[in-house]
Amino acid sequence: MNRKELLEAAEKLVNGPRAKDYGDAYENHGRIAEGWNIILRSVLREPGYFTPAHVALMMDWVKTSRLLETIDHEDSWIDKAGYTALGAEFVAIDSRDTETIIKDAKRGIRTTNGNVRSKK
Repeated sequence: MNRKELLEAAEKLVNGPRAKDYGDAYENHGRIAEGWNIILRSVLREPGYFTPAHVALMMDWVKTSRLLETIDHEDSWIDKAGYTALGAEFVAIDSRDTETIIKDAKRGIRTTNGNVRSKK
């Protein structure tokens, strides 16, 4: 796919199915910003930096913001469940001591497969 084809495909999505499913893009991004600001304020208090679990929270909020427009959008519900599961897993990973993390990495132990959900 070249850049022209990519941009044409993106235009069709944002002015077609995405606009229908998620509503006005500016309003949707405004809702996302509100939620992310709440998360950011919490992060700045403690621990002072973003963790993978915080990113999972932020991605969950993206899906929540979209569902506020279209509550029955099944794909967003599935993604929310995936981000929740990953966030819980990331908290568990981050609670390990550094020595365990290094040992696991040397043994090739993966902590996650990185997918929110399986490929379609």
